[in-house]
Amino acid sequence: MARFVAVNWRDLRHPDAGGAEVHLHEILKRLAADGHEVTYFVSGFPGGAEEDRYDGIQVLRSGRWYDANYVIPGRVRAFLRSHPCDLVIEDINKIPFLLPAFAGPKVVAVVPHLFGGTVFRETNPLFASYVYLWEKLIPSVYRHCRFVVISPSTKDDLIRRGVRGDRIDVVLCGLDHEVYRAMPALGRFDNPTLVHFGRVRKYKSIDVVIKAFALVKEKLPHARLLIIGDGPERESLARLARRMGLGGSIEFLGAVGTADLVNLLNRSHLFLNASPKEGWGLTVIEANACGLPVIASRRPGLQDSVKDGETGFLVEYGDVSGFAAKAAELLADAEKWARMSAAAVEWARSFTWDRTGREMKKIFLDEIETKRDKKP
Repeated sequence: MARFVAVNWRDLRHPDAGGAEVHLHEILKRLAADGHEVTYFVSGFPGGAEEDRYDGIQVLRSGRWYDANYVIPGRVRAFLRSHPCDLVIEDINKIPFLLPAFAGPKVVAVVPHLFGGTVFRETNPLFASYVYLWEKLIPSVYRHCRFVVISPSTKDDLIRRGVRGDRIDVVLCGLDHEVYRAMPALGRFDNPTLVHFGRVRKYKSIDVVIKAFALVKEKLPHARLLIIGDGPERESLARLARRMGLGGSIEFLGAVGTADLVNLLNRSHLFLNASPKEGWGLTVIEANACGLPVIASRRPGLQDSVKDGETGFLVEYGDVSGFAAKAAELLADAEKWARMSAAAVEWARSFTWDRTGREMKKIFLDEIETKRDKKP
């Protein structure tokens, strides 16, 4: 059995855990279930124990969001001195930890997505520049490492940055079909209902969704928009809705439990995702599994997870009228909506965490054997 060390900014129990944390956890718990030893280094959070264990994974927390990229590498380095491992898995979804600087080619980099220029949409120019420049180090620091990405778009991004294509494998995300599933017995809402769910942050461009919804309402006065999730932009977006006279038609539901989310998705009609960039678009597949066609930006990640014209539509990023036109088109055509809804459910069925776990495990174990064969 192999010994793995994994590193990420957050683990699944972190209050701000999202798709990147779900992705890596699903992989790690399958490695642990197969008998492999997994030690997981992540940042801490208020109320989170420094040492934890669940799903067979030993979790070691240190640092916070503001200093984890300095604190965690030091702790990993100290750990490796007394606990040799076969492979280090670094999840690069924020500022990279630059683990190859001391762990060498034992590192496999798992990359959901990189911010690139989109980070300037989310935060102040000083911190955005810090993240942007830190990402610039990836091609040189990780030049001897293998990469695993979650979409063809992320692979293309890495190649443009200078990473060799033959060092990059694409393994698509999975989905928990016991949770995200179509429940026809619930029935859809009587009024046309659009939904957006996920983190409510500036770079998600939820303002585009709200502005498109205003145009939809001109054609479908009884339409509603549900915004599910929480984040720093919630109040700003609520003010935008009020200024546009949409306060009574848009509900900001905040964070909801998974069961409630699945219920709402099964009762809604369309999911809109106007983000400029995603690693893959896990929310797209979650919505698809609940029978929702998706209208999304024709941008990295989303252009991989949406089958344009089959499971939804892709629209140019920021094109408010384009989002509105496609939404109104689908909401007004029951036959087309039903066809796309069925195709969306079928598309979602093809993604399983078991498949993702098998493919990732094979890459990891092959990499371990390759490194062993190269030893003198």
